[in-house]
Amino acid sequence: MPRFTTSDGLSLRYEDTGGTKPVLLLSNSLGTRLEMWQPQMAAFTDAFRVVRYDKRGHGESELRVGPTSFARLTRDAVELLDHLKIAKADWCGLSMGGMSGMWAGVHHADRFTRLVLCNTAAGMPTADMWNQRIAIVKRDGLKPLIPTIVDRWFTKRFQGSAPKAVARVVEMLETTPPEGYAACSAAIRDMDQREAIRSIRLPTLVISGTHDGSTPAARGREMAEAIPGARYVELDAAHLSNVEQEQAFTDTVLGFLRP
Repeated sequence: MPRFTTSDGLSLRYEDTGGTKPVLLLSNSLGTRLEMWQPQMAAFTDAFRVVRYDKRGHGESELRVGPTSFARLTRDAVELLDHLKIAKADWCGLSMGGMSGMWAGVHHADRFTRLVLCNTAAGMPTADMWNQRIAIVKRDGLKPLIPTIVDRWFTKRFQGSAPKAVARVVEMLETTPPEGYAACSAAIRDMDQREAIRSIRLPTLVISGTHDGSTPAARGREMAEAIPGARYVELDAAHLSNVEQEQAFTDTVLGFLRP
């Protein structure tokens, strides 16, 4: 897949389906890579030129030791659009990708048309939990955290009925560089956009999962209430709702982006 270089010198992997259709930018969760969106690609590419990418420190993108920020992470996405000479796009981000989507809606609104913020939150408690997680990952890698992550990301029902889908996500977690995971975890730890999102004026859809153990549905409802005119949809899923409720998620996003 192609790569581009950010303004601070990192090489990030991306995929661009090309063409002249409206552009949809996909931004994935902590601990995954651009393949997280594979369940949606067939439907999304029917309607859009789809751009997706590996965040710094994830997948095949380069990493930098030490914490990062949502200002930097979102700037990476904007610089990718610059690289591709794309003036405007719709943003669809899940979890950490949704957090970047909020930042984009506040600080880069001129580059985006609509926002889809999925299984995410505008602030995450508590700093101690993130510090403990960062320490574990730096010392032992992600492996000790994966069973707990899987239980937060997927319902037991889905783990039993779709083991191959779960295994694909586990493989992404297992191959995420620990320093990349730690750097982005620090960005999540330090983020608080609860007041800032009140200034978003882009049409916004918030999607939550009823059984989400990472970003509970109550957080999604709070976001939708804070963002003027935002639409709220709750799916019968845990955290990775695009995987657990593939069709319902896809239909919900396209129903918003293609009214």
